[in-house]
Amino acid sequence: MLKSSSDSAVPRLRPYQNQAVDNVIAHFRGSDDPAVVVLPTGSGKSLVIAELARRARGRVLVLAHVRELVEQNHAKYLAYGLEADIFSAGLGRKESGRQVVFGSVQSVVNGLDDFATGEFTLLVIDECHRVSLARDSGDERQKAASGKAGQRAVSTYEKVIARLREARPNLKVLGLTATPYRLGEGFLYHRHYHGMVKGPENTFFRDCVFEQPLRVMVRQGYLAEPRRIDGAMAFYDFSRLTPQRNGQFAERDLNGVVQGNRATPQIIHDVIQRAHDRQGVMIFAATVAHAEEVRELLPATESALITGATPGPERERLIAAFKARELKYLVNVAVLTTGFDAPHVDVIAILRPTESVGLYQQIVGRGLRLSPGKTDCLILDYAGNPWELYAPEIAQTRPDGESEPVQVECPECGFANTFWGKRDGDFVIEHHGRRCQGLLFTRGQSPAKSGRSNPGKEVDAGAGSGAVESRHQCTFRFRFKVCEQCGGENDIAARSCGHCGERLVDPDDKLRDALKLRHARVLRVSGMQLEATTNGRGVPRLKVTYHDEDGETLDEWFGLETPAQQHVFERVFLRHHLRAPASGWRPQSAEQAAAEAYRLRAPDFVIGRKSGRHWRVDEKLFDYVGRYRKADGAGIDD
Repeated sequence: MLKSSSDSAVPRLRPYQNQAVDNVIAHFRGSDDPAVVVLPTGSGKSLVIAELARRARGRVLVLAHVRELVEQNHAKYLAYGLEADIFSAGLGRKESGRQVVFGSVQSVVNGLDDFATGEFTLLVIDECHRVSLARDSGDERQKAASGKAGQRAVSTYEKVIARLREARPNLKVLGLTATPYRLGEGFLYHRHYHGMVKGPENTFFRDCVFEQPLRVMVRQGYLAEPRRIDGAMAFYDFSRLTPQRNGQFAERDLNGVVQGNRATPQIIHDVIQRAHDRQGVMIFAATVAHAEEVRELLPATESALITGATPGPERERLIAAFKARELKYLVNVAVLTTGFDAPHVDVIAILRPTESVGLYQQIVGRGLRLSPGKTDCLILDYAGNPWELYAPEIAQTRPDGESEPVQVECPECGFANTFWGKRDGDFVIEHHGRRCQGLLFTRGQSPAKSGRSNPGKEVDAGAGSGAVESRHQCTFRFRFKVCEQCGGENDIAARSCGHCGERLVDPDDKLRDALKLRHARVLRVSGMQLEATTNGRGVPRLKVTYHDEDGETLDEWFGLETPAQQHVFERVFLRHHLRAPASGWRPQSAEQAAAEAYRLRAPDFVIGRKSGRHWRVDEKLFDYVGRYRKADGAGIDD
């Protein structure tokens, strides 16, 4: 499907671009699994696409969501001295006869009959983070083609993929993006070529086959250095806003913060002052009303405003004026985050909350391209966004302002995971990881020699050797929910057991049943206290007391005097209570446990049952999500 030889004078690729192309070719030689290449904004994805299209043996379809990207990718391919078609109503062309076709997805999905011949061997999706794709089976492909894939709306990309696969089942699908994650879904691929698991098992894109980190691009001089400056004197407080179900903020809520805000004049004054010796300034406003107010505070002859309602010709005129440096300030509302290229931009002012790390990085990326006389790019954040400038190791939302990426080694496979967490010096005292991200590689006999059917997760390890290499995620879980039927550990959000298939007991059912029983007690835990003391026989013990809001308590007692007692304490208590599971902290005495209780977390609920004259702790519920209210200010009591 792809040729590996280069046989003519072509544009010279940078080393990382060549590596990306080589990795894609190597992947598709041994697998039909959809793959992803991750390259930062400004790193030349169009050139990588052009080189892949040039080296392809079959026909290639390159899709983008906006005509600007279609045109840009097509132009890079023409630079090779080759011809390619454009299929885009927005560009006034609908050609599909040549080997390589660059199209807009909206136009292609309306003209699928032109692409259903089975001749297309490679489908490339630019900015693939913008589309939600499900990993489908053969039956589901047919449903997608007919628009009947269950209750979920079928995306235009799914319809294109389904139709092309219907004609050619082994179609290769490649996605390119600078931000490989989707809001509310996490990473859009499952496995990373560095040997780790990122996204869920059911992601459409199976493998990230190449990634060039932003930090490396800056260090090697391929991109301008971003210098972030938080607005300390004047800023907007969006902290009380709650995102909608789609993860975005409602316009009326945003307007409630920014419209008429006394901070706006101060913010714009600060932007103008900091941009005094700068070349180009892009300002990202929260709403249209907010953008109009910002525009009025800028120098009238040097600024312009673009929104989703700006007519096409007017939008093109304003963008051309900005690129020609006839305008210094360009204000926009969520319309210039992708497909916009103005290398001279050296100030990015963010006056809106960004709902996702992907959107934040797309915004910052507008100012990182190189340009004569440009040494860096100021990132002025007046909205208190929590995202990191450089591509983070985690796509999930940062839990709080004090959290940072921390490394946590898996006790089973040794993989160095990166999670949001907190440190006490060099010691990790808290992290939010659930499962080890390590990708394990094992070798075994090929399906043909063992008599097994193709498992779908194996690739050839050597031609004619009969050996295969199986890749699977490490099974160790830092936090988990135990199945009462088989004892298997499951994700804390799972509803059915991944080991035996039985339905996991809903925590609401546990609480409701316990509240009905006469000899059961439910504590809505507001605090947990550890005390080094002695029991009734004078033997040293660790006493753990759980408090609820009404003054009720339940106690647990543990011995820590012998290695056997310490092992039991670790298995039945520490594994669940540690704020940083598998961090290696193992107290050797009750005194040490009580002194370092800040390393522990309290459960949300404790269910106690009467045993004779005494009450014993029967069950503890952590990471609770349900209809019952949790206690306010739950934590460890000093």
